[in-house]
Amino acid sequence: MTDHSEYEHRRERLLPALRQARAEAFLTSALPNVRFLSGFTGSNAALLVTSDRALLFTDPRYQTQASRESGAEVKIVKGPLLPGIAGWMKRLRLNTLAFEQNRISFEEYQQLKSMAGIRIKPMSGAVEDIRMVKSAAEIATIRASVRLNSAALEQALEHFTPAMTEVDFAAEIEYRMRLLGADGTSFQTIVASGERSALPHAHPTDHPIQTDQLLLVDMGANVAGYASDMTRTHAVGKLAPKVRRMYRAVLESQLAAIDAVKPGIACTIVDRAARRILRAHGLDKLFIHSTGHGLGLEIHERPRIGRKERTMLEPGMVITVEPGVYEEGLGGIRIEDTVVVTAGGCEVLTPTGKELVVL
Repeated sequence: MTDHSEYEHRRERLLPALRQARAEAFLTSALPNVRFLSGFTGSNAALLVTSDRALLFTDPRYQTQASRESGAEVKIVKGPLLPGIAGWMKRLRLNTLAFEQNRISFEEYQQLKSMAGIRIKPMSGAVEDIRMVKSAAEIATIRASVRLNSAALEQALEHFTPAMTEVDFAAEIEYRMRLLGADGTSFQTIVASGERSALPHAHPTDHPIQTDQLLLVDMGANVAGYASDMTRTHAVGKLAPKVRRMYRAVLESQLAAIDAVKPGIACTIVDRAARRILRAHGLDKLFIHSTGHGLGLEIHERPRIGRKERTMLEPGMVITVEPGVYEEGLGGIRIEDTVVVTAGGCEVLTPTGKELVVL
């Protein structure tokens, strides 16, 4: 029997934001938020939360699954969900509804606005704020995801040969994830070699991985709905002394940023620690993205580890730390770990080593 008490607790934590918005009910159709508040994992759903009820709307395909996964009242709707939700709002005699302005389409907004007798109130980030601090069970699941992710890379590297294409190696990585039990990837695996490694979000191509070049791999597994994220940059053969110096600088930067992670520290301080090291090496202008981000049910969650992010770190937050440098025509280097904030500092969950590996 599924224990639904954790989901009930999460919905209770949402009620202060509902009262602050002066709304009688809250509606989410963002699937990660539906899952977080109800436990339902299907691909079509919405959740209506009031002070004393939670109604989960989905379609007939999920009737059995929804009843098994969620302790909310399951309402099966044939056709679009919003008309069914509107009908139930009338039954409940609700007059005010808070909705997630950053999570719905303009068409959905218009449909909500047209509901007779309903005053809609925009609310942004209420569930995401709660999701920032993970429970012990969530951290355990993320830890399992991280370990599986690292094991997949280790196994894939055993099958690596120069002249494989980027697509071939990405497929090998994802195959190993699946064999180890992952639900899938948490984002499209990045494999970029040579000059293409200077593209921070490069898509794998049929470009052969050649010797005496960089090979950047950014990968994440999804385990029981929770993401992991890791980047490692390898040497395929020999690298120029300049490139090896760049690697050492990025590693020093990443270690400095991790050392800055502790409760009560603003995210901007972690970002600053990474940039300070790269500036000392004359590489700060080649660092063109933020130092990291939160992760959990989604690969990118709050908080952002960036220049202007004033959010204070708290125990239970899970973030990535991933400084990188990218020089067009030469290549890019990024090193990324998944890290959990603890009462006394932080714990690096990623077990994969960070010294430069020559393939």
